[in-house]
Amino acid sequence: MTEKEPLDKINIDAELDVNQEQFEHFRFEADPGQTPLRIDKFLVARMFNSSRNKIQDAANNGNIFVNDVCVKRNYKVKPGDVITIVLSYPPREIEIIAQDIPINIVYEDDSFLIVNKEPGMVVHPSYGHYSGTMVNALAFHLQNSPLFNAKDPRPGLVHRIDKNTSGILVIAKTEDAKTKLGLQFFNKTSDRKYRALVWGDLKEDEGTITGHVGRNLKNRKVMDVFPDGEYGKHAVTHYRVLERLGYVNLVECILETGRTHQIRVHFKSIGHPLFNDAEYGGDDIRKGTTFTKYKQFVQNCFKICPRQALHAKTLGFIHPVTEEYVSFDSEIPEDMATLIQKWRDYTSNRPLEVGEED
Repeated sequence: MTEKEPLDKINIDAELDVNQEQFEHFRFEADPGQTPLRIDKFLVARMFNSSRNKIQDAANNGNIFVNDVCVKRNYKVKPGDVITIVLSYPPREIEIIAQDIPINIVYEDDSFLIVNKEPGMVVHPSYGHYSGTMVNALAFHLQNSPLFNAKDPRPGLVHRIDKNTSGILVIAKTEDAKTKLGLQFFNKTSDRKYRALVWGDLKEDEGTITGHVGRNLKNRKVMDVFPDGEYGKHAVTHYRVLERLGYVNLVECILETGRTHQIRVHFKSIGHPLFNDAEYGGDDIRKGTTFTKYKQFVQNCFKICPRQALHAKTLGFIHPVTEEYVSFDSEIPEDMATLIQKWRDYTSNRPLEVGEED
């Protein structure tokens, strides 16, 4: 038996800041001489930290695949079979304090809830952010849910978005929903659309940005784009220009993959960083004139939206219980909406000035 990529942490979110520690993905390839063997027994012998019950639960939840086809736990492994399995990580030894923090819940049923996250809210506790996060708020809201565990640092989280990115998140309320929703993000079958304001005037009305995304080799706090196969993980961002507002464009972004900071680093890589994105160079005046009035206008825009201009607008997926497609939409928050309108007004009222730089 050969094992390829024995452990690969699933990149689920979204924009990403992706919830990389929430799920793990194993891939095995059966030897040419493999004798027929029940798949649960086959996997127990190779996954030393997973019980047979956990593996059987994964099979019952539709999370074991042989040659890309979902199989039951009594499937018998044959020579050359390629087996993949998705499991959630066990909870960490850390206690989350439930805090009565207001969050905007736009939908809720017995399986999941949809939160429209405000900009500036950290999704889950991390270094320097041990309280006041959305997870602390969820711990309070879900304290009577069978899913909630005070030692789980990310109760119900299937994906996440950056602190200063606003928008839609789905939160699972049961283990079954968490697994099924997580699998959709992993298999890239969920639909995610973002709105972003980017510097510059894009040449094409529609386009696709590709390039492996991984940690910057000098600064681990930010991401970078690398040639395919060199470093990082495959990433694809599709975009469509919604409005051309002079020196900035409003774009819709559709994620094919969900790598950490994917939209932000992808647009930086093509010379169009997100407006006021301090980590990727968007907080400088990247396009425009040399006139003082224009510089003051941009500085005022930075104050109106003191973050990267990025919003997770819509999210669609298959309901984990009804198996029907559901989709959720959110309004662009006030800071970003005001910013966009300010650029509209500037573009419509701006006289043609001699000496402008595009």
